[in-house]
This record gives sequence, structure tokens and C-alpha cells, in this order.
Amino acid sequence: MTSIFRPALLLAFALAACAQPEVPADSYYRLQAAPPAPRATPLLKGTIEVNRFSADGLVAGRPIVYTEPDQPHRVREYNYHFWIEPPPVLLRDQLVAFLRAGRIADMVTTPEVRASANYVLTGRIIRLEKVEGTSPQGVLEVELAVRRADGRLVLLEVYKASVAADNNSVEAAVRALNKALDAAYAQFVADLARK
Repeated sequence: MTSIFRPALLLAFALAACAQPEVPADSYYRLQAAPPAPRATPLLKGTIEVNRFSADGLVAGRPIVYTEPDQPHRVREYNYHFWIEPPPVLLRDQLVAFLRAGRIADMVTTPEVRASANYVLTGRIIRLEKVEGTSPQGVLEVELAVRRADGRLVLLEVYKASVAADNNSVEAAVRALNKALDAAYAQFVADLARK
């Protein structure tokens, strides 16, 4: 009789070991800069090529990163919340769309087009993160540089924007980061207009 119950008991233990809590579904987010009003005449005559942005460490990856206010130097990443593309691609593509919508140059391209460019724009992502806590926010810090085809630097600035989030959710932080992106890109165009 003991041998009859042994397989059933082993099966019950095996099934109990498999009963794990359901793993959360992965969620994917996009950054979208609001398009500016188109200019009557472009700021830059000719073609501007926008290169893929650079980024180091966690900022370059698809997982959304966050910090906590009591540990601002400790950066962590979420397990189930991702950008739809790596941030260097996302920010570059949004800047291309932003510049095209605003008619900032006669033509806005990427290196994949292999067109001869009068200007080259490079970017470096310094921070792109959610700050948790009682005052949650999205923080964006990006360096943007424009140089002429002959190598002469036209503009080099760091743009930082911190926007309060409605709550501590990742969705609220992404909305705040979209607003931060709007502010950074709008300031970049304003600075370019003064050159």
C-alpha cells in the first residue's frame, strides 16, 4: 500500500513545486517628442545628418532605469519594463522627426541614407531615468552637438530637464520623460536659431 501512494505523493509535491506566482507581462514604452510648429524658412540651409546617439552602461539598454531619492547614486533597472528600442535609437529617431516637422533644415537624414551632409548632429545620452519617491519625476540629460561638414563646431550644449510625474508608476514616468524630451529638443532648436 505504501508503494501505491508514493507516486501520487511525489506527483503532488512536483505539482506544488511548479505552482509559482504568475510572472508579470513585459511592458514596452516609446518616447515621443511633440512636433513643433513648422518654420516658414529652415534654420539651416542644406542637409543635416543626425547620427545615432551614444550612451554608456545602463542608459544604453532597453530596460527602463530608475533611482531612489535616498540613494541617488544607485541606478537600477526594471525587469519587466522596456523601451521599444534602445535609447540611442529612440532619441535619435525622435530628434529626426522633431527637426523634420519643424523644418529646421532643408533636409534631415540619418547615416543610413548615405547622403552628402552640410551639417552633422551627434548626441550623447547622459541620463534617462525615473526618480521614485514622494516626488517622482522623469529626468533627461543629453548632450547635442552640431558641426559643419568641414568640422567647424556650430553648437555644443547639454540639455537637462526634470519633469514631475503624476504618480510613482512607470507609465507616469514615461509621460514625464516625453515632456522632458519636448523641453530639451525645443531648447536645442532655440539655441540653434541664435547661432
